Amino acid sequence: MKNALYLYNTLTRKKELFEPLAPPFVGMYVCGPTVYSESHLGHARPAVAFDVLYRYLMHLGYKVRYVRNITDVGHLENEVDETGEDKISHRARQEHLEPMEVVQKYMNSFHRGMEKLNTLEPSIEPRATGHIIEQQQMIDKLITSGYAYVSNGSVYFDVEKYDKNHFYGILSGRVLEEMKANSRVLEGQEEKHGQFDFALWKKASPGHIMRWPSQWGEGFPGWHLECSVMSTRYLGEVFDIHGGGMDLIFPHHECEIAQSTAAMGHAPVRYWVHNNMVTINGQKMARSLGNFITLDELFTGNHKLLMQAYSPMTIRFFMLQAQYRSTLDFSNEALLAASLGLQKLLAAERTLANLKPDSTSTVDVTGIAKKCYDAMNDDLNTPIALAHLFDAVRIINLVSDGKEKLSADDIRSLTETFRTFIHDIFGLRAEEESGNEKLAGVLSLLLDMRQEAKARKEWSVSDRIRDRLSELGITVKDRKDGYDWEITS
Repeated sequence: MKNALYLYNTLTRKKELFEPLAPPFVGMYVCGPTVYSESHLGHARPAVAFDVLYRYLMHLGYKVRYVRNITDVGHLENEVDETGEDKISHRARQEHLEPMEVVQKYMNSFHRGMEKLNTLEPSIEPRATGHIIEQQQMIDKLITSGYAYVSNGSVYFDVEKYDKNHFYGILSGRVLEEMKANSRVLEGQEEKHGQFDFALWKKASPGHIMRWPSQWGEGFPGWHLECSVMSTRYLGEVFDIHGGGMDLIFPHHECEIAQSTAAMGHAPVRYWVHNNMVTINGQKMARSLGNFITLDELFTGNHKLLMQAYSPMTIRFFMLQAQYRSTLDFSNEALLAASLGLQKLLAAERTLANLKPDSTSTVDVTGIAKKCYDAMNDDLNTPIALAHLFDAVRIINLVSDGKEKLSADDIRSLTETFRTFIHDIFGLRAEEESGNEKLAGVLSLLLDMRQEAKARKEWSVSDRIRDRLSELGITVKDRKDGYDWEITS
């Protein structure tokens, strides 16, 4: 039931049976945030996606070392062409702070958000500035092997030389010659031998605050280098899983593969796993579009696009309703529906705890757990697993209404399934009652009153409740054994 986990490997572009290098041990590295601003939805998506993977691997019996880094230097404003100011230095100037004050401020913000979303802490959370010496050592290896060169106090990786011996583009599918043919050489790139060469070490300009001494001159490490160094430092030269958002596939992860392979003589990662992006009402999230929503704004409702505050568990549940490789589109309607759906699930769990068993069952619940495991083993298909749990919700409500029966064994089985998936794997937990939860309670009460009116054949009362809910954007669908509802507008 629990075996045979398949993960989509971006490197091979197919689902593959997950077989760790040294079972029962699993090494997983996930790219963490660059801590120069408040944590936002873009941080929450990979955090929740890989938290679920972390939880599920441990549930399957693996001993997981989960490494998630903090980028606190080297991430320049223009990521692809590596120009502009360091993002943290830039924010330090804006806020009149020391760069490490900026790092601490926004790292604390990130951790608060992760705690509210109930993500487990990683095993190790290394910072780039704590590994400057190791980064310089890898640069030395690359220069010695001929894959890197010094230019005006900076050190660059020679992509064309690497591509002759390997394949630069193996992860993203991009072909170097095609990229060269379809791009123009940007100004300020004269130091590079080739336009796609990337920085391993950048010479610090006179006004650059964050700098370290090196044999090439004072400077700071490149963004891509830090992840190669920290992942192999804590997980070994070959490890199982490297995760991150799809936006990191190129150039960040592509460059990681190139420099690690050139330095060590072999590829570093066996399974590359990437989550898809977040959109807001169908648009890409961006500060320039005014739809950039931080986690604190979501939790407080303090944003012009938000109708109300949404609890951390509502956000987490909403994310689980989409498979991690699918685009996730946030809207008030979707979040309201997620809030009500979550409360429906948790209410059923409470009902389950109070059910009185019968000697025999009139419904079969034995296959629900297996279906949930099958969904999770199919590349962490959380929405399908949730659908099976909601099948169980329907059965629980029927039993509670006296229309079906469950034996003590089946109640124990469902209780274990709910605990395992809702709490242990999905990481959902009950919260203090919020406006959304009160709304869910009121809605359930109102629909139960409608059912009672129908039983008394008070059709005008039943229809009036249904029609008024429809005006509020809540569609009620009658079934032979009860009702379903959904938010439609």
